[in-house]
This record gives sequence, C-alpha cells and structure tokens, in this order.
Amino acid sequence: MVRAATRRTRLTAAAGAIILLLSCLDAPARPAASACHGALQPKLVAELIFGRNIGDAPGVDDAAWENFVDREMTPRFPDGLTITDAIGQWREPNAGAVKREAAKHVEIALPGHADDEKRLAALVDAYKRQFHQRGVVVIIRPACVSF
Repeated sequence: MVRAATRRTRLTAAAGAIILLLSCLDAPARPAASACHGALQPKLVAELIFGRNIGDAPGVDDAAWENFVDREMTPRFPDGLTITDAIGQWREPNAGAVKREAAKHVEIALPGHADDEKRLAALVDAYKRQFHQRGVVVIIRPACVSF
C-alpha cells in the first residue's frame, strides 16, 4: 500500500515535470532580461523571406512589392521593419533540382503584443494569396534590441 502511494506520488511528480517542460518548449524563447545590458531590451525578432517568382518566372516586381509593403506590412507593424534584397535557393523535393529566385528578406523587432504571431500569419497568408506562393519562410528568434 505504501509502495503504491509512493509510486503514484512519483508518477504525479514526473507527469508535472513533463507538462512543465512541454509548456516551456511551446513558449517562444526570449532572452532573459539580465542577458540584455544597457539600453538593450529582450525582444523577439521575426525574419521573413518572400520569394518573388510566381511559378518559375519572375512575377513580383518592385511596384507590386512596394504596394504590398504599404498595404499589408506597414499597417500590421507600423513601428518599423528592415527589408533587404536576397537570393533564395532550395532543392525541389520531387525533381531534386536546385532552384533559385530573387527574394525579399524582412526583419521585424516584434513589439511584444499578444497578437504579434497572428499578425505575422495574416501577413504571410496575404502574400501567399496575392502572389500565388506556396510558402514564406518565417523565423522567430530571441534578441536583445535597442532603438
């Protein structure tokens, strides 16, 4: 009887530890406040990579991109973002051929609002819908940020 109670207590403690660990893994990583020094503040930074081809041909020209930034990005992230020209490369899963295309690399120091990820998802969905894209690369990482 005592052994069964001890075993249940250990199992309950182990289950609690596993749930705590899983909740920590699910939560976005942020740098500890003590890891950021001086004027640097802990933030999450989103990196997004938008391919500019539509199918296998160039399709998102500069005017269409600027219109997308003005209409979709700026209203969702009005505090600012950085846009850099890039070249994307990946291996086509079915054919195995290496593909390359012009891309835009966007970095956003997320403001820390509860709906940051929802706004990112809406931005990605808008781009995919408007420019017939299969995907947009999204990377979210912790950083120490100062403006």
